[in-house]
Amino acid sequence: MAVTGKSESGARGRMSAEFEENGFLVVRGLFSPVEIEELCDRFAALQAGGPVPGHFQPRPAAPGEPADPLHVHPRVMHPHRIDALSLRVLLDARLRDVLEGLLGEEVLAAQSMFYFKPPGARGQALHQDNFYLRVEPGTCVAAWIACDVIDRDNGGLEVVPGTHRMDLFCPEEADEQVSFVREYVPPPPGLTTVPVDMRPGDVLFFNGSLVHGSQPNRTTDRFRRSFIGHYVGRSTERIGHYYETLTMSGTPVALAESEGAGPCGTEFEPTGAH
Repeated sequence: MAVTGKSESGARGRMSAEFEENGFLVVRGLFSPVEIEELCDRFAALQAGGPVPGHFQPRPAAPGEPADPLHVHPRVMHPHRIDALSLRVLLDARLRDVLEGLLGEEVLAAQSMFYFKPPGARGQALHQDNFYLRVEPGTCVAAWIACDVIDRDNGGLEVVPGTHRMDLFCPEEADEQVSFVREYVPPPPGLTTVPVDMRPGDVLFFNGSLVHGSQPNRTTDRFRRSFIGHYVGRSTERIGHYYETLTMSGTPVALAESEGAGPCGTEFEPTGAH
């Protein structure tokens, strides 16, 4: 990314073309190992400090219920609202530069999340992010920052290229044994999932209509941690009430509320079957 002048323009053009063609783009090594270590240490401390209502809620297993790794290490929703480092990462200028090249306009930050995905954790069934954000007009873009070596064994992301050109699908019910959320969008006929292997500091940018998800973490000793930001273009007029947009300098921007929105993924209730 350290390029200037014509080389910078050419690099942006290639990234934009790849994003338009496939619906996703991986930028390798955008964040340094030191930055990723600091981020992981911060979330380890947040998790150890106990629940923060409205953001994450670790909970013990009910009597007779097998322990669920995601109950001990639940995802953290909107950490940028409670943590300065998370806000700094969400608004990072390197992300802004890539996003503006992909969207062709000023970007606004709408959401942050952190996933621990510990060993043995279920995945998240294939889905589309804009099903939840309900950005209008257009869609959102995710910046998915890898915080570990991420591959198929520990539940790396899978994407379905081409679905970014399609409308939102009506989800089916997911398999609770392999997904912690209810919504599942099967790949359309003729399309298939493609795994995206990543290393710490790599960032996967993808279109909000792109069908994507992950399998369970089948390892016994490897987390699959990731920090995710969702962004929209400045021309966005409406977004779900769960999301509060900011300029990349941190100034709040009020948008009208769209209908049918909610948090990214409706979690299954604890049943003792996990």
